[in-house]
Amino acid sequence: MVLTESESELEAGDPAPEFDLEGVDGETYSLDSFADDEALLVVFTCNHCPYAQAKFDLLNELAAEYDDVSVVGINPNDAAEYPDDSFETMQAFVEEGRIDYDAYLRDESQDVARAYGAVCTPDPFLFARDGDEFELVYHGRLDDAPNPDDEPSRYQIREAIDAVLAGADVDLEWQPSRGCSIKWKED
Repeated sequence: MVLTESESELEAGDPAPEFDLEGVDGETYSLDSFADDEALLVVFTCNHCPYAQAKFDLLNELAAEYDDVSVVGINPNDAAEYPDDSFETMQAFVEEGRIDYDAYLRDESQDVARAYGAVCTPDPFLFARDGDEFELVYHGRLDDAPNPDDEPSRYQIREAIDAVLAGADVDLEWQPSRGCSIKWKED
């Protein structure tokens, strides 16, 4: 397990960095793809990490439960070194129903993960709609379970989403995400 401080330059109120990524469904997604939503949950995740796997069900539930929030998984890992994170395996996880987010995208260049300052999987960023853009309102843990096999007693991400949808401020401490480090490509 890697417990990391985010290297993100993103702070509360910052706009979501743009992206243009291929989804497992063959479509290309950008921020504009989610323009009708009140909130956007971008989670840097992958297939092989036990911490990411432990959150598949939670993220699937969030995607199904909230009509005005899109849950977008982005896999930035080096698939050459970690074949379980290949685009084909991502597609298989969706086809098998293990992953059922609103979109599951591949960040082959890893540029999007760098732009967001993502450091581990899962690493969630919650943005609220403000006019024509999404602004960061929460970056931190999905829940309080310290290990993949632990049962959470608190779901910070639900609290944050509920606050956004109620038009309230997200009043949560931003604690570093827990998970496996992103598998960066060697330069």
